[in-house]
Amino acid sequence: MRSLDEATIQSLRRDIALQISRLAERLGGTQMAVAKQLGLPQPTLSKITNGRVAEFSIEFLIRIAVRAGLPLTLQTGRVPEEAGAFISRPARESRASRSKLADKARESLIDSERRLTPTQRLEAFLEHNQLLGALYQAGRAAERTRMRTASRVA
Repeated sequence: MRSLDEATIQSLRRDIALQISRLAERLGGTQMAVAKQLGLPQPTLSKITNGRVAEFSIEFLIRIAVRAGLPLTLQTGRVPEEAGAFISRPARESRASRSKLADKARESLIDSERRLTPTQRLEAFLEHNQLLGALYQAGRAAERTRMRTASRVA
């Protein structure tokens, strides 16, 4: 039996591969042409699109996603089924900003991203996802507290 962390990693690996596979479909053309666009050997792209990714590391798959410009968000959870890789909506497609501060922060982030090396981008991406996870957990904890308080009042 696999441990929970191994199962979570496998789930993330499959989801990242799925997002790369979906991108390959959107790009159209032959696997050879798409593989060339992504800087991969065609057999590697074939394995990814067919879900045979156990031999690939998450780092390798993230490198492909970064190279392809896929805005991914990784999420883990208490159980492996909660883990996943999701396409983030680019800032230009998002709803209107809610504040000037958010606009300024977004512009600063985009400007900083342009100055980073691919390795630095990957590290920043991973740190960003860790922070999103912490924010998600804090939100869940706040919601539990709110629910407890509401049930006491009722």
